[in-house]
Amino acid sequence: MDRFDYTAFVGFLALAISSYVLEAALVGAAFGGFLLSLSIWRLYDGKPWEALAWLAWVGAAVALVLSPTGSVFFVLFFGSLLIGLALLFASRLELLPNIWQAEEPVSDLE
Repeated sequence: MDRFDYTAFVGFLALAISSYVLEAALVGAAFGGFLLSLSIWRLYDGKPWEALAWLAWVGAAVALVLSPTGSVFFVLFFGSLLIGLALLFASRLELLPNIWQAEEPVSDLE
């Protein structure tokens, strides 16, 4: 775990505590904004796969705010969570390619 993970953990705790005081749609919107900022931080840190994982979790927060009925909510919420988890663990375990680095420099002079 790095500094970013600790920041995310504290943010999640703060949002969970605020859910007892604020209404669900407001907490869901705050959760989505927080996840979006985490995604941007990871992208600037050079970890695009983790950034995509956090963006997938923004989809789960959107599902909480919109709260569609029936199977649409189930697919949107849990699908986003599973995709985010898969991307996060695959990135952390280095199962995904490093897309920021080119193996060979591209030259137009050849």
